[in-house]
Amino acid sequence: MDDATLDSLLRALEAAPDNGALVATVLRARLAREEAEQAFRLVRDRDAAFFATDADRTLAARVCRLNGDPARAHAFVKDASSGDALLELAYACASLDKIPEGQRAYRAAVDANATLDDPPLAARLWAKDVAGVPGRARLRVIANDDTARTEAARILKNEPQRVTFADVGGLEAVKEQIRKRIILPFQKPSLYQRFRKKVGGGILLYGPPGCGKTLLARATAGECNAKFVNVALTDVLDMYIGESERKLHAIFQEARRVTPSVLFFDEIEALAGKRQFTREATSSKLVSVLLAELDGFAQNNTGVLVLAATNVPWGLDPAARRPGRFDRVLFVPPPDRPARESILRLLLDGRPARSMDVAAIAEKTSGFSGADLESLVETAADHAIDASIESGAERPIEAAHLKAALAEVKPTTNEWLTTARNHARYANEAGLYDDVQAFLERHGQG
Repeated sequence: MDDATLDSLLRALEAAPDNGALVATVLRARLAREEAEQAFRLVRDRDAAFFATDADRTLAARVCRLNGDPARAHAFVKDASSGDALLELAYACASLDKIPEGQRAYRAAVDANATLDDPPLAARLWAKDVAGVPGRARLRVIANDDTARTEAARILKNEPQRVTFADVGGLEAVKEQIRKRIILPFQKPSLYQRFRKKVGGGILLYGPPGCGKTLLARATAGECNAKFVNVALTDVLDMYIGESERKLHAIFQEARRVTPSVLFFDEIEALAGKRQFTREATSSKLVSVLLAELDGFAQNNTGVLVLAATNVPWGLDPAARRPGRFDRVLFVPPPDRPARESILRLLLDGRPARSMDVAAIAEKTSGFSGADLESLVETAADHAIDASIESGAERPIEAAHLKAALAEVKPTTNEWLTTARNHARYANEAGLYDDVQAFLERHGQG
């Protein structure tokens, strides 16, 4: 605002000093010109009743805050209801040491408008511990310098929550196979014992990366109501000779002790790769120990289900796939259109999003894996956040944001499917890749 316009407003204010709307207009002009001290002269002798709207009272409170008068700012917005006013109330309470009231006001302000989130103010209200703010992760500090890095990572790792098939979008055919061949033996062990079928065994999940193999494994454990143990490669591999084999044996021993249990090995090719391609004897020994543990010859593996996932089934040692080890092999394909629609709905659930034609978006995502779809929604959320910051108010995810994200995110399964097609055509003597071949023919990629 130029000087001439401001002078006109000031002359009008001299003629009508009790005009609250005019005072608010002058306050905005003063703040725009960074003249907070001059603005304060207009509000220091007035009360909340002088201003007719919440927005004007919020403006007056801000002026008082900028001039170091939190008590007067609190008086202006103590009965506030809008997000901006509640944030000013939280500022005032932080300065006046009215912490519980300030915390309530801050929570209400952020709930009303997420763009008002103010970490420095939250730090003041929660005594520099923002972990008390809902939605913020608590930072746990490991003060013992002697703690090994692997142990520190284990301490900081949260227990995964129980996952079921309801949390897995699509893959109905694979779920049905798992129900029949994996879950039912856990649910009706007596029936299977009558037919001399053991509960447990080994199941290998293979398919393109990002298509839900790990999530399926966790959901399988949740459906079985069994203890789920995600065995990381770092839990097994060790630089010292013999240590990797000892750790692997200990993991199986613990699983046998707490049955029913599910051991999940991701990237299993790192532990059971083809032995003819290994240059070191220690690698071959580790494969042999894993195969011996899977056999359960010296131990009883009843009640222990071993799930493994890989993107390169052609890289596994052939002995790992014989009956009694990973004898059940399931192909986890990229999601089809109904599955993609289901996954998109799951990913959008719980986020601020407008009603939109998710089916039409799913139609345009052929070849997308579950991870690709998650990246698509995350990118759309970034666009919505940018729009929220620009407008100063929360903007939900809209169809336009997803369409913009489609131009940025590309499917990642094509390379894997090309490689798998070659194996299905020229190296499928045992019929391992029949499911891959059927998938490619069904979707016109054969």
